[in-house]
Amino acid sequence: MRLVLLGAPGAGKGTQAERLAARYSWPQVATGDIFRAAVANLTPLGVEAKRYMDAGDLVPDEVTERMIEERLAEPDCEGGFFLDGFPRSVHQARELDRFEGERGRRIDLVVDIEADPELLFKRIAGRRMCRGSGHICNVFFEAPEVEGRCDECGGELYQRDDDNEETVRRRLEVYESQTAPVLAYYEPSGRVVTVDGSASADEVFGLVVEAVDAAAGASK
Repeated sequence: MRLVLLGAPGAGKGTQAERLAARYSWPQVATGDIFRAAVANLTPLGVEAKRYMDAGDLVPDEVTERMIEERLAEPDCEGGFFLDGFPRSVHQARELDRFEGERGRRIDLVVDIEADPELLFKRIAGRRMCRGSGHICNVFFEAPEVEGRCDECGGELYQRDDDNEETVRRRLEVYESQTAPVLAYYEPSGRVVTVDGSASADEVFGLVVEAVDAAAGASK
């Protein structure tokens, strides 16, 4: 199964991809994780990517596409994968079809996770992480008992640079202008399923699993 997860920042793509990977044993391929590792390792690509990420802009297509193509060529992706954060433009979608087609493969399913933009804004801008335990909370939905301190260990809570309000607004705008058209690209294929991202993570997961199982059965 080769699945693309679409949805604006905060829609829950990462959460669903992690759970899907655990359920089906296919790897989660997340551009965010790839970029953050490159940034942490101070690679030339990481330094370049950070400049775009901090501004809330997309990393240039040619950089992203090269990284993804190399990742999907690795042995663990041969039997299937879950793409989280790619493609983010129609150009990337076409390139994905190209390099999958060269391997005699295709994207089997596109799941679009939709939710109200204001809900997405609160999910991201309200996110705080503990420097000690890594625990994540949200000041809008599950505010810590002591401001700025983790409920689990008392450690300091911080906000990621790309989670500040201005950058989040920009990321949502970029999604609407550049990434949402990807859905229109895939819709004629008949392989698009839309789920309600405002539901609980468990409810969304149930809907996505239902779609994956149906697509897997149809592809046999």
